Amino acid sequence: MDDLKAKYLGQIAGAADEAALEDIRLTAVGKKGEVALKMRELGKMTPEERQTAGPALNALKDEINSALAAKKAALGDAALDERLRSEWLDVTLPTRPTRQGTIHPVSQVTEEVTAIFAELGFSVAEGPRIDTDWYNFDALNIPGHHPARAEMDTFYMARAEGDDRPPHVLRTHTSPVQIRTMEAQGAPLRIICPGGVYRADYDQTHTPMFHQVEGLAIDKDISMANLKWTLEEFFAAFFEVDGIKTRFRASHFPFTEPSAEVDIQCSWVDGQLRIGEGDGWMEVLGSGMVHPKVLQAGGIDPNEWQGFAFGMGIDRIAMLKYGIPDLRAFFDSDLRWLRHYGFASLDQPNLHSGLSR
Repeated sequence: MDDLKAKYLGQIAGAADEAALEDIRLTAVGKKGEVALKMRELGKMTPEERQTAGPALNALKDEINSALAAKKAALGDAALDERLRSEWLDVTLPTRPTRQGTIHPVSQVTEEVTAIFAELGFSVAEGPRIDTDWYNFDALNIPGHHPARAEMDTFYMARAEGDDRPPHVLRTHTSPVQIRTMEAQGAPLRIICPGGVYRADYDQTHTPMFHQVEGLAIDKDISMANLKWTLEEFFAAFFEVDGIKTRFRASHFPFTEPSAEVDIQCSWVDGQLRIGEGDGWMEVLGSGMVHPKVLQAGGIDPNEWQGFAFGMGIDRIAMLKYGIPDLRAFFDSDLRWLRHYGFASLDQPNLHSGLSR
């Protein structure tokens, strides 16, 4: 026993690394090690011999295992000391960059639009995305035979048999918010209504769900001139182009009279759109003076009050300002798209950081 003890304790003390230490462990106390073989011989001994040899072998095994554990710890400490001597860390270096969340372009542009109109005196009004067809169509002077009321264009809510409530739709514009706000607040009034809207359409420039912002201003002496000034101020601030030219073209909308499509000055240079220069035009929104029937539906006397309204697609003006080619990318792209088009929280003017102009 003394010879085995001296042999293996000496080998353990001289082990240079953990691999050598593992070889010693297998040779000494492994399943086929020398100490294990000695313990198998206990069965051939007399009871008196086993009483002496058994405890001695167990004690030897425990001592070898303890020596192995101590040596392994010592080798680990030595390796760590070597790393600490050979490696260094410059605590003055900047930290590694970490990925941060970004603001979706639709959210960013909604913030920008809201901040600009806030400076022009407009507050934000909101309403339900599911509304009755009265608020969505009738109150806006849209007749029953109008194509927008067909099921191929508008999402109607399913109705159980015997349900006698008014028909409900996914709102096709944020105009119902204007009616609800007129009912609640009366006149004078100056609001914008941003939010999601729904139409049964899908291609490069149309999606079943998209975002609009509509504006409404009601007072006693308001006119198309006020509408034109408001929109030109917005375009200059949003596209960051002073003196941007606009063009108003006569049009027809059931809820305004007179009505006008609004174009802004633009040009194409090397395949890129440039707003505010050149002799081209691009349509961006619809507008007009609020129809008297719409004022009446909102509980406002059209003989005393008048106003203007406008509406534009938030996704569309985001595409124009930031060069996003396909409207569908807003809704079906992955994180790589957001890293390319997304915005850090204070990159662009918004309600919290203030306007840059």
